[in-house]
Amino acid sequence: MISTFRTARRPKYPFLAGLGSLAVLTLLPAIPAEAAAVPSADASPQATGFVSPREVTAAERRTAAYLDASQGRPERLKAFFKALPKGGDLHNHLSGAASTEYLIKLAIERGLCIDATMTAVAPPCGTGTRPAADARTDAAFRQQIIRAWSMQDFPADESGHDHFFDTFGKFGLATWDRGKLLADVANTVVEQNQFYLETMVTPASDSAKKLADAVGYDADLAAFHRKLLAGGQLDRVVNEAVQEADDANAQFRATAHCDTNRPDPGCRLPVRWISQVSRGSSPERVFTQMAVGLRLAERDPRFVAVNLVQPEDWDSSLSNYSLQMRMLQYLRGQYPDAHLTLHAGELAPGLVKPEDLTFHIREAVLVAGAERIGHGVDLVHEDDWRQLARTMARRQVAVEVPFSSNKQILGIAGADHPFNAYRRYGVPVVLSTDDPGVSRIDISHEYQYAAKTYDLGYTTLKDLARASLEYAFRDGRSLWAAGSAPAGYRPVPACRGERPGADRPSARCGRYLADNPKAATQWRQETAFAAFERDHAGRR
Repeated sequence: MISTFRTARRPKYPFLAGLGSLAVLTLLPAIPAEAAAVPSADASPQATGFVSPREVTAAERRTAAYLDASQGRPERLKAFFKALPKGGDLHNHLSGAASTEYLIKLAIERGLCIDATMTAVAPPCGTGTRPAADARTDAAFRQQIIRAWSMQDFPADESGHDHFFDTFGKFGLATWDRGKLLADVANTVVEQNQFYLETMVTPASDSAKKLADAVGYDADLAAFHRKLLAGGQLDRVVNEAVQEADDANAQFRATAHCDTNRPDPGCRLPVRWISQVSRGSSPERVFTQMAVGLRLAERDPRFVAVNLVQPEDWDSSLSNYSLQMRMLQYLRGQYPDAHLTLHAGELAPGLVKPEDLTFHIREAVLVAGAERIGHGVDLVHEDDWRQLARTMARRQVAVEVPFSSNKQILGIAGADHPFNAYRRYGVPVVLSTDDPGVSRIDISHEYQYAAKTYDLGYTTLKDLARASLEYAFRDGRSLWAAGSAPAGYRPVPACRGERPGADRPSARCGRYLADNPKAATQWRQETAFAAFERDHAGRR
């Protein structure tokens, strides 16, 4: 079973909401267009890792000219951004990523019913419910479901925050088939010209809860961990998670026709799982889910990291936030080879008290040791946020930015968003979708939005795509030399001077790519960029 754990709650402090825009506009440093990679005066090269300005090739200049000439031509721009190679999606919830139409199809396959609140419920369909299958022939009913299960035309008297999180409870029963969901999502990712996916699921959810409840909470985290391990209890839950993954993989391959002579596009996509932890649960359940996810990431290479989900503004999420960061700090010492990316700073003025905006990103980075941050919207409200940004830049802690999600849930967009602040201080930024099915968007939309809103040119868009693979938890070493990214992504010595898309890699470079799947995925993208630039460089 896939647990979504993204549930609703109304803002508690609406009287503070108007402070958001003013605070951000006051605190954000100014940033010139296309100079965002250059640190501010108080962000030193040593702090950010900045080396030298980005060099631009002739093909990039011609492609940039094509993009400039396409302004005011919507269809041409749409085609440009769809064809643009866009790296990987690193912040993606599987159940919220599948299209709403596909979820309706799965609900019909499972024989589910739809009640008066447009929630999928188990059969048989009694009074006040309708078979989901009615959506095949009743267009109005189908549209009602789509509006309830996504952000399309959500009610004017309902907050985006509430409607967004409510959707997961409504379509939850349609998301049990993890392999089928992945088949839908993987095909979309490939069709969007992406090369890698990290997606979030909750492994062995019920068994992890039962183990936590049986063991009970112990404030001595080391003692608590030993109790979970005793008698192989934790490993039995991990074994179940591995079997779940095996079953999902078999279902995916069957659904996507991977073992036939006409496989779906998604069959060739490298996919890795991130284990979700329900941050709103009791401390014993949270710690147990963390331990399961981290132990799983060290045992099964299909799993790479752990993340905390559920609204960050819940009372339980707020009251236990610092404890949860300390839990992760301890467990990461026990499982040092597992990765960590955290939803942190998915908050805005008016949603929580001002003091709750001051430390979430900081503790995620400095206490838990997160390697990436999801959302990070409240950056400029953090205590000494500029120093925090310098630290993130120095440690190369990337920020996963899903613009549509931030706008729909928090009402934060444009100049109110800290996107420019992160870039100003040299913090790596990667664009992502979050829940594209719920948001009714795709990654091309996010890139086009970023380009228009922040006046980004082609080379910046290209480097954003490169960053999404550079900061992926993909196994193996990078195609790019350490520290080269801000200076234009110089290849490692083994592949220096090679021309992806023009020549086959040399024997030396080929061996390096064979030994390092991350570098091989990046090479695929560079090959795609070469073709993309050939297609657009000479056109007007």
